[in-house]
Amino acid sequence: MIHHASVGSSGLARSRIFYQAVIPPLGYRLVSEDEQSLDYGSAVFEFSVERPLDGRPATGGNGTHIAFEARSRADVDTFHREGLAHGGRDAGAPGLRPDYDANYYGAFLFDPDGNKIEAVTFSAT
Repeated sequence: MIHHASVGSSGLARSRIFYQAVIPPLGYRLVSEDEQSLDYGSAVFEFSVERPLDGRPATGGNGTHIAFEARSRADVDTFHREGLAHGGRDAGAPGLRPDYDANYYGAFLFDPDGNKIEAVTFSAT
């Protein structure tokens, strides 16, 4: 079982603006932050955005992405719309992905540092 996942950031202030827009529609909130990281979760930290400890610029992992469960298709749509409005880049518009599952509704974004994230729901609404 995974306890938490982290992505790198070369600019936490920029990342904070982005994640403060896309995380709340998915039921998460900022639970702690310091000069090294932003920690998000529903009650405890489950996802973090961190400056690389080696001091080098953060890079997105090629072929890597993190999917967040959404409650509804509307929440997936909000995630995508707010992400684009707050410094993210489109990596796949909201919609059904029937190749995955008949009810798989997801949207993909690249955050400001190039990390690929997704919001997904299997809800019919």
